[in-house]
Formats: sequence, structure tokens, C-alpha cells
Amino acid sequence: MNRLINIGFGNVVNSNKIVGIIRPEAAPIKRMVQNAKDAGTAIDATCGRKTKAVIVMDSGHLVLSALLPETISNRVNVKEGVSTEIITNILE
Repeated sequence: MNRLINIGFGNVVNSNKIVGIIRPEAAPIKRMVQNAKDAGTAIDATCGRKTKAVIVMDSGHLVLSALLPETISNRVNVKEGVSTEIITNILE
């Protein structure tokens, strides 16, 4: 079943297709985003705001979001019925 998750400003992604949600600050991630932009596989859903999360999709596309990775992962986990407390403990 497809579950659409709001990633900000009315933009949604299929949560079943998400491979990872990462912060864009590290140099390798910045290179990955630039390479995706050059290849046309980057989808900018920031509406002109600062990119705070890079969502890696199973198709190889990168979705740029202005929401924090924690916010997006909480939305994914709530939709899937996973306790956000358990995920928070794992991340710490």
C-alpha cells in the first residue's frame, strides 16, 4: 500500500520508496546532491528555502526538503504505526 508523506509545502513522497533521509551538511552529501542536479535526478521541494534534508529514493532520485530529517522520519513512522520513541532511542 502506498503511503504518501508530506515533506513540506504540500509536497509528498511515497514512504515505501524511501531508502534514507540524511542531512545535507557533509561534503560527500553536497557532492551527491550536485551530481544529482547535474544528472537531472534531483527534485527540489524546498520552495526556495534552505535544504535541511535529502531524501534518497529507491529509484536513485534525491528529493530535497526544507524540513528536518527527524520531522520527516517521525511522519513516516507515525504513518507506519512505529513508535517514534523507539526510533528516537535508536538514533541517540
